[in-house]
Amino acid sequence: MNLDTLVSEHLVLAEEQSGRHAVTLVGDHKHDLRQTLIAITAGHRLNEHDSPGEATLQVLRGEITFTVGESELAMSAGDYLVLPPERHGLTAVTDCAVLLTVATRGER
Repeated sequence: MNLDTLVSEHLVLAEEQSGRHAVTLVGDHKHDLRQTLIAITAGHRLNEHDSPGEATLQVLRGEITFTVGESELAMSAGDYLVLPPERHGLTAVTDCAVLLTVATRGER
């Protein structure tokens, strides 16, 4: 699987839909590890939500603003973040794609 190709394909799908498109690459609710590619077009956002447990976020393409409460963090392609265990969200500054990795443990 080529992540750059997947990003391009899913950004097209995001443009055709609500500005966002996600696909699970690895895992499901029966596994401890889940990786999800999320493509978001510029100006769209993932509204504030609770932390999914232990998780990381890697920006694969574009630029985002990651928010936790009143704090904002500018991130761009190549940036990596261990998600804080509190409510957070993100906004696509440009067309972007992120890889969300979650260790679910006990979700079964």
